Amino acid sequence: MPGRFYVTTPIYYPNDRPHMGHAYTTVYADVLARYHRLIGDDTFFLTGTDEHGLKLQRAAEKEGISPKEFVDRMAKIYKEYWKILNISYDRFIRTTDPDHEEVVKYALNTLYKKGLVYKDVYAGWYCVSCERFYRASEYEVINGEPHCPIHKKPLEWVEEETYYFKLSEFKDFILDVLENKEVVYPRDYAREVLGRIRAEGLVDISMARPKDRVSWGIQLPFDPNFTVYVWFDALLNYVTGAGYLHDEEKFRRYWPSVHHVIGKDILWFHTVIWFSMLKALDIPLPKRLIVHAFITSRGLKMGKSAGNVVRIEDLIERYGGADGARYILMRYFSHLKDIDVSVETLDSAYNSELADTYGNLVRRVGVLAKKKLGGRVEGKADETLGKAAEEALKNYLKAMDSFDVSSAVTASMDLLREANAYMNATRPWERSDPNNELYSVLEAVRLATTMLYPVIPGKAEEVARALGFEIVNPLERGYGEWESYDVVSAPILFRKISK
Repeated sequence: MPGRFYVTTPIYYPNDRPHMGHAYTTVYADVLARYHRLIGDDTFFLTGTDEHGLKLQRAAEKEGISPKEFVDRMAKIYKEYWKILNISYDRFIRTTDPDHEEVVKYALNTLYKKGLVYKDVYAGWYCVSCERFYRASEYEVINGEPHCPIHKKPLEWVEEETYYFKLSEFKDFILDVLENKEVVYPRDYAREVLGRIRAEGLVDISMARPKDRVSWGIQLPFDPNFTVYVWFDALLNYVTGAGYLHDEEKFRRYWPSVHHVIGKDILWFHTVIWFSMLKALDIPLPKRLIVHAFITSRGLKMGKSAGNVVRIEDLIERYGGADGARYILMRYFSHLKDIDVSVETLDSAYNSELADTYGNLVRRVGVLAKKKLGGRVEGKADETLGKAAEEALKNYLKAMDSFDVSSAVTASMDLLREANAYMNATRPWERSDPNNELYSVLEAVRLATTMLYPVIPGKAEEVARALGFEIVNPLERGYGEWESYDVVSAPILFRKISK
């Protein structure tokens, strides 16, 4: 029975153009959204940009323009990249959107009225790139100086008045959630946060910045001399996007099914801080917090600061368009283990799987259908290939329902390999009437293409048009259930990359 599915990406800090790391997360969330639409679920997909804070304020000052001009330009650039990558979001949220600013002020005022906010002085080491303070147990010491463990840059010492959120009051709640609730996926990440809380405890957190230091932010509703700390602003985008305060019917419709997709570097904020905020605001916790590892280059998390950015446009150019780039990103998607990419590894997957296993099979069956049968194919499905198709679909559905896109891709490729083997064994090019053989292969291609559709939507639709079928819910039209094919062309889907 169709359900509902609400999926979010982190909202990205638009201090520069998005790169392969951003694409890694965004394409993954898009694949989940497309899969749930495919199987008939009422689906909502949210992404966007996190547009306040000191880092963007300084970036704008460096260019001699206002922060609003800077973020307007960068939000447009992000939308252009997501269009190129065929990202099917339902809303692109910006933290400068009026409805979001209203939600932030309402939420923080609620926390203040509940007595969960107080004023005090804070001193500590701060990373502008992360927009966060680091404890001594968290930062790295390089040449005697504290450095950010992510960006490898020196931290800044900051001492100032601030407002604190009483995070410590939620320790027992957070421990219970992480120990007993199936919210964080994979569970290893819940255990990681549990270990840190048990070792360090839970202390109150600064939730505001003096306006004279960080002017580019949402004004604190109960003190105009302060702006909201960027993380308290950003996290609330998830409820804004679902209609909180402004469309309660929409919020009731989607929030119970919300799935946050994040990288492991922002795990603490999305468990301890976000879960505590939701509890304080009497909003139910997300259904799932789906965490993934990094895609790395030269052993470092990809980023401008690390100097190892892989450009999205380079991926698209090398792998023949958005679908090739999307495929290689999802082929090596990992939840727990960082994936250090190399051109050789990515090229190998593209050539052997997309160009050979998939592309060559589509080309062969299309050419034979046109040549031998004039494009009209009707026949009886092969039972052995049908069993392989059923097994592949079962593995695919299990993988996708477990958020394991890489294994779902593998299941799709397994079916295509079986279809290639079947074609080589039955040799339809030697038969006077190869209807049954070509129909059986076309059915395998249709089902595998449907399974791959969330990952390579453009090429999947091209194959469907060329071979004469529609991409529909595979649970409703399984192997052997498409009546006939009118093949109009035999496209060359992916051109191999030379070494």
